[in-house]
Amino acid sequence: MENKIVKEKAYLVCPYVDMAEQEYRSKELELLATSALLDVVKCNVFLVKEVNARTYFGIGKVEQIRDEVAELNADVVIFDCPLTGSQLRNLNEIIGIKTIDRTMLILDIFAGRAKSGEGKLQVQLAQLKYTLPRLNIMNANNNRSSTGVGMRGASETKLELDKRKIQEDIAKLEKEIKEIEKHRQTTRKQRLTRTKSVALVGYTNAGKSTLMNAIAKAGTYADDRLFATLDVLTKKVWDNGIEYVLIDTVGFVRNLPHELMYAFSATLEETLDATVLLMVVDAADPHKYEQIEVVEREFKRLNIDPNKVILVYNKIDELNNDEIKQLKSYPYDCCYIGAKTQKNIIQLKQMIVEKLKQFS
Repeated sequence: MENKIVKEKAYLVCPYVDMAEQEYRSKELELLATSALLDVVKCNVFLVKEVNARTYFGIGKVEQIRDEVAELNADVVIFDCPLTGSQLRNLNEIIGIKTIDRTMLILDIFAGRAKSGEGKLQVQLAQLKYTLPRLNIMNANNNRSSTGVGMRGASETKLELDKRKIQEDIAKLEKEIKEIEKHRQTTRKQRLTRTKSVALVGYTNAGKSTLMNAIAKAGTYADDRLFATLDVLTKKVWDNGIEYVLIDTVGFVRNLPHELMYAFSATLEETLDATVLLMVVDAADPHKYEQIEVVEREFKRLNIDPNKVILVYNKIDELNNDEIKQLKSYPYDCCYIGAKTQKNIIQLKQMIVEKLKQFS
């Protein structure tokens, strides 16, 4: 008889200040929870007029959460906002079960998905840096539940250690990562002198890995979950007499914790150095334009030349003709594809080749 995996039951709390972002934020939080292999029993949205320094919400809302959590027999409460150490401690005490914030959830997902040596080290470093100022509450969580979401990876093995030991571990990891970065930068420079590169960038779950498989037959892992790919993956492609390296990168997400933005600097470096960038967008997602804005902000921060970018509207086979015609145009070359069904992949490959020639 096969052992059935018992999923933790998650009660989600999504505070919002703007009614327009309520649906978007709650849907994304549910996707994050599902990606962490949690069973979402409820996603509750609350209007926040003023943040309570002690418990984020007023005590009335927190007690409502506590009562609903008990009724639903939830195992973990997840807040879609960063919480201070004191807020986490107070919420844990009042609600009575493990309580984590959005950053802890994303760190947990990353801890379970990173495959490369550097990726794992980067996740450990991010977890330790996040844990250090919240050590007391993380220990309280650990005493209450030593397994499950928010407790995987470095958090699971380091919580019983004192602050001095964590600081020593941070210094050691930073040194190791610095050495790996030097080697990676040297390797990348050598590669870039030999051939051109095309980076797949975009919001997480837009279909970048599926598109990489469609273009390069790379056999890359692709799944309908957020952050299915966490490590930078490369594949050589030879098309119409031009050789280039196709690069799959970790997806962007709204308000990605700064610990992870630094941790995955490898992805940002690949984006910066790429000859051509494919901004992959899920055309069927109702929040696609907000997601494009997230990516564009990063492009501006990195001083990416918009002429290097091809906007790739993916999953158009899920839209009708009128919906396709209504898709917004941007100051980029644009292509409309269905990566899973190979729709217009030949057209996209031709555009890539022309763009590579332009920047040769």
